[in-house]
Amino acid sequence: MDCLNLFLLFTFTFACSSTISTRADLPGTWELVLADAGISSMHTAVTRFNTVVLLDRTNTGPSRKMLGRGRCRFDRNDQALKRDCYAHSAILDLQTNQIRPLMILTDTWCSSGQILPDGTVLQTGGDLDGYKKIRKFSPCEANELCDWVELDDVELVNGRWYGTDQILPDGSVIILGGKGANTVEYYPPRNGAVSFPFLADVEDKQMDNLYPYVHLLPNGNLFIFANDKAVMYDYETNKIAREYPPLDGGPRNYPSAGSSAMLALEGDFSTAVIVVCGGAQFGAFIQRTTDTPAHGSCGRIIATSADPTWEMEDMPFGRIMGDMVMLPTGDVLIINGAQAGTQGFEMASNPCLFPVLYRPTQPAGLRFMTLNPGTIPRMYHSTANLLPDGRVLIAGSNPHYFYKFNAEFPTELRIEAFSPEYLSSDRANLRPVIEEIPETVRYGEAFDVFVTVPLPVVGILEVNLGNAPFATHSFQQGQRLVKLTVTPSVPDANGRYRVGCTAPPNGAVAPPGYYMAFVVNQGVPSVARWVHLIA
Repeated sequence: MDCLNLFLLFTFTFACSSTISTRADLPGTWELVLADAGISSMHTAVTRFNTVVLLDRTNTGPSRKMLGRGRCRFDRNDQALKRDCYAHSAILDLQTNQIRPLMILTDTWCSSGQILPDGTVLQTGGDLDGYKKIRKFSPCEANELCDWVELDDVELVNGRWYGTDQILPDGSVIILGGKGANTVEYYPPRNGAVSFPFLADVEDKQMDNLYPYVHLLPNGNLFIFANDKAVMYDYETNKIAREYPPLDGGPRNYPSAGSSAMLALEGDFSTAVIVVCGGAQFGAFIQRTTDTPAHGSCGRIIATSADPTWEMEDMPFGRIMGDMVMLPTGDVLIINGAQAGTQGFEMASNPCLFPVLYRPTQPAGLRFMTLNPGTIPRMYHSTANLLPDGRVLIAGSNPHYFYKFNAEFPTELRIEAFSPEYLSSDRANLRPVIEEIPETVRYGEAFDVFVTVPLPVVGILEVNLGNAPFATHSFQQGQRLVKLTVTPSVPDANGRYRVGCTAPPNGAVAPPGYYMAFVVNQGVPSVARWVHLIA
């Protein structure tokens, strides 16, 4: 049964019952954070100041948010608005849920990004006048003013439209792929652009090699997946270190994209497991069919194994354009998207309203749990980002070339938050509170975290570091969760628990930068504190 029909069945069943809520009796809750953000966020990133950068594209015509008196963008080549006084980016304050407009000058349509070690949002490429642009947003406190800066002294060697960025162990960023760009380059720049033939080799008649899935492995190499194939790439020597077996089930990248995530790194950090889920059937994009059923299969592979093979699983629903968000517990939330069609403007149908929880430690066949459905379709150009309080922020959805509100799936300006079951009221007594943690830690450094918990602690308190990725087009670029080595918690005289921790050993395990540090007690995370990991 498809997502929409199952949702209607739940709604009808619960409406006829006086003992069950009209919401589906499934884990998780939804809330409306903002009724009108003014823009539809195609790209989203969380900052260390507990604000969220929302970014659309500049050539959409009018948004619903003005830049402010005297602030306008002038572009004689913009076919929609040559004098554009509307905001196409904004900053959301998570404390007040207030929006402040930001000014972006060049087109960021289908661009890429990453968070630099100092917390700056690096933003690369786009379309038209943004094709070779590099931009930065240095975040600030919510009551201060900061805005986008477009770099004039440096640009991309190759234009990047539908590319992917990934931070590296030394804090630099590799910028990979894009339409017609089968190369890699770096920020800060080094040695120009380098040919990367793998992307050309996997391109098919409808591309399916755009927005490649890139994961930094703990051995320092990159796992790169495009279409239905993957390689281990040694970027230092520009050589393919390994070719992985093809993944069954058809294309998995844009315009047929499902999503991908690297599971939490833990133990001795030598093992990396990659999961790729969902996707559109080949041909749906070429034929522009909106009702072709999406794939429901997932492939899981130990990328660092001596003999890696794909283990296949099936999600409860077929899904394209679903986001895979690493939760503080190590579980993966699969949310947003549709059950039929493909990526592209007005090319999908049957929204998948049900989130799914992927539980990696469960046996195969028992890893997926269906969660409480939302009510707002989140189709093409929607995003999902983990917040420091453990919720997941849901934004965007604009399957139209311009903003269009009178449609089956209208341009979506509402921002929601989904709270996983670990935030339910019956688990509040288990939720830790971080009382003390260092603001900065070095690689390999031993440090203590002090927490309080309403109920006595039973078992190990985990301390897990999650970064803030750059989310766009159903992939969280740079996403990472690292479970630290910890000692058993020890109560002190002040009613707190002390947890001894060891920071990640190097930048291949956790690149330098700001991380959300969560303490997890029996599957319930604390509100995170930001920790700066440095060399």
